[in-house]
Amino acid sequence: MVQYARQQEVCAVPSGKPLRIVIAEDEGIICLGLKAMLRSLGHRVVATAGTGIEAVACVKAHHPDLLLLDLNMPEMDGLTAARILAEEHPLPILLLTGYAPKERVEETALAPVMGWLVKPVDETRLAPALEVAVARFAERAAAAERAARLKQQLADHNLIRQAKRLLMAQGLSEDEAYHKIQAGARRRQITLAEQALRIIKRGGI
Repeated sequence: MVQYARQQEVCAVPSGKPLRIVIAEDEGIICLGLKAMLRSLGHRVVATAGTGIEAVACVKAHHPDLLLLDLNMPEMDGLTAARILAEEHPLPILLLTGYAPKERVEETALAPVMGWLVKPVDETRLAPALEVAVARFAERAAAAERAARLKQQLADHNLIRQAKRLLMAQGLSEDEAYHKIQAGARRRQITLAEQALRIIKRGGI
């Protein structure tokens, strides 16, 4: 997990797109400061939350582009809220903390968050942190989509292979079995895998 500790040039809006953001911070003064900074960077604060439970509810209600989430929240801590949202409503999450002891850094590294910031936060650290969090989330989502697509392709391949073997056991050559699957798929306007599954379910020819 990256800690944004060094001073960096402020980028007003990540990739030129204003973000809709929920702030989950139980200290009112800090929350006001974050709202002012985000607005000056061109973003919109759509809701604020004072507890971890409220943070989860706000995200589900407002569907923001990003959540700024305090680590030590009342009722439910930030890591627990982040894990719930990762399962139920995935989005880029930046954790805020007033301290960063080694054990918390290690725990945060395993959490479904895109980064963390040590308070007090200023614009020179907040702006690039937002940009990195959004980019990292998009990269992870794309990687997950690629993995799911590859898994589906493998499952389809296995179905077709199983259907071919079934047809070959009933006297067709490998080419004949494959052409039969192709012909059935074209006739019904379905995929090869769907046709293969039909053949498997009915036991072949």
